[in-house]
Amino acid sequence: MKINPKNGIDKLLFGMKQNDVTALYGKPNRNYKDEDDNVIFAYNALKMRLTFYQEEEFKLGYIVASSPDLELFGNKVIGKKINEVKKELASKGITKFTQEDFDTFENYFNEDNWFILQTEFDEVVKFEIGAIINAKDEFDWKFGKK
Repeated sequence: MKINPKNGIDKLLFGMKQNDVTALYGKPNRNYKDEDDNVIFAYNALKMRLTFYQEEEFKLGYIVASSPDLELFGNKVIGKKINEVKKELASKGITKFTQEDFDTFENYFNEDNWFILQTEFDEVVKFEIGAIINAKDEFDWKFGKK
């Protein structure tokens, strides 16, 4: 499954509605609302959790994924050492990360592409990506754009 920075993962594009996603992947294994009334879809086989923002007409705005099939610029990310992934990303000009530590986890956040590499024991275990906020402080929705 290809990660498309600033756009989404695989066939998912930021800005899709729930029916667009179910047309691609079928019904989710879990479908619930979070504390902010956002709708969450969880797909077990894809190892992805999708968030549809309530304040944005329930458009897809955030994806959390942990599938070993995830690829960023042709390289697998899940299960790899963070230093190896960062070196691969540096070759694509992605070098700025803000690091946060939580117990045994570390998050490496790249604001330019709005993604997080989450590690545990120095290995990437989760990838999170969100829709980009543009210069007008609005979401830059990708779905439906020509």
